[in-house]
Amino acid sequence: MTASTDTGVSQELLEAGRRAYELDREHVFHSWQAQGPFKPMTIVKTEGSYVWDGEGTRMIDLSSQLVNTNIGHQHPRVVAAIQEQAAQICTIAPQHVNTARSEAARLIAERTPGDLNHIFFTNGGADAVEHAVRMARLHTGRHKVLSAYRSYHGGTQLAVNITGDPRRFDSDYSSEGVVHFMPAYTYRSYFGSETPEQETERALRHLEDMMVLEGPKNIAAIILETVPGTAGIYAPPPGYLAGVRALADRYGIIYIADEVMAGFGRTGQWFAVENYDVTPDLLTFAKGVNSGYVPLGGVAISDAIFETFRDRAYQGGLTYSGHPLAAAAAVATIGAMTDEHMVENAERLGREIIGPRLQEFKAKHPSVGDVRGLGCFWAIELVKNRETREPMAAYGGSSPEMNQVVAAIKAAGVLPFNNFNRIHVVPALNIPDELLIQALDVVDRALTIADGFVTG
Repeated sequence: MTASTDTGVSQELLEAGRRAYELDREHVFHSWQAQGPFKPMTIVKTEGSYVWDGEGTRMIDLSSQLVNTNIGHQHPRVVAAIQEQAAQICTIAPQHVNTARSEAARLIAERTPGDLNHIFFTNGGADAVEHAVRMARLHTGRHKVLSAYRSYHGGTQLAVNITGDPRRFDSDYSSEGVVHFMPAYTYRSYFGSETPEQETERALRHLEDMMVLEGPKNIAAIILETVPGTAGIYAPPPGYLAGVRALADRYGIIYIADEVMAGFGRTGQWFAVENYDVTPDLLTFAKGVNSGYVPLGGVAISDAIFETFRDRAYQGGLTYSGHPLAAAAAVATIGAMTDEHMVENAERLGREIIGPRLQEFKAKHPSVGDVRGLGCFWAIELVKNRETREPMAAYGGSSPEMNQVVAAIKAAGVLPFNNFNRIHVVPALNIPDELLIQALDVVDRALTIADGFVTG
């Protein structure tokens, strides 16, 4: 398979893309990049599970961009909702009631587990995390926050300190009150575990030790990505999250579930915690809530924490909290996901297509050390040696070997999501079966290149 050039992309559009690239390189400061050597891809058109680059090449979007376009690109129902809302009320201050925000809050609260009945809207995931932690601190009167290594919680100051991957290193300050602990990660166990059951027992023992040694009376919250995303899509072993919930209850600590990436159908449930039958005290969301069409995030709040602020002002807010265009996009997105059974389809795609195919990759390719995931949320972990589990790229970086694999996938017309030594399979929840299979065929062939770097 080779990438295809779509004749529907006009020369005018391509020329506009070239001009955009020139202006980008002259004026745009990109996130997470050294600005000089960076050569960004230009995108001139999107539709469904396709994107078109600056040369008019059509590519299957296996990345869902930053794992947020859960309903694919340019869904007509959501585009129409944004247009209709813009014709009525483009923006209004957050102290005023507006129909779009009220309905979005109702729809989200209906789908969250337990008594997470109150919704505070933010502009995205990082500020959702910041506000969730602030709420927990004000509710408990405590300051410390426990967070796992190998996690990501956002790029703002507190959120990046809470983050447990190398992106926090340049901004890591102990004054933020964050304490990191080792996660339950079965493939690369920090506890020498040989079974998932051992990993659960040992990781929970470690976590309780951390709570005791840090002083429970000082700990406001523990925050966990239900299924860590950019850190590796390593789902928690059976019983781990239930154990976290029990420890939080034992010591009066607020349990915050970060569902910014894993929420809104990504794992085959509306929220990933539903896979583990636990209910957090606070739940952060963003990305899939409206497929990223307009920036939106938020915090779902339990009744108990809501009561703290019934007669006490919550000192926090944003000019664009529940922005009408974003909220209207959320209403339309949730409606489309419900009516088109996208959450159920995500579960089916993982069970029938992605999971079995990735297991075939593991059996076929010696470079594949591990495959894991659920729904439309999977990772392929590449190694140079299965016995030692030496990664194909070091933690916190890339490698020439990984670059070759990723380049081969792109050259064959698929836009992947890759991080460190992993290829993530994170398509839109409504990607057609045949398109998903076609994209996985491309990944399969590219893994042959990775096999060439295996040393044992």
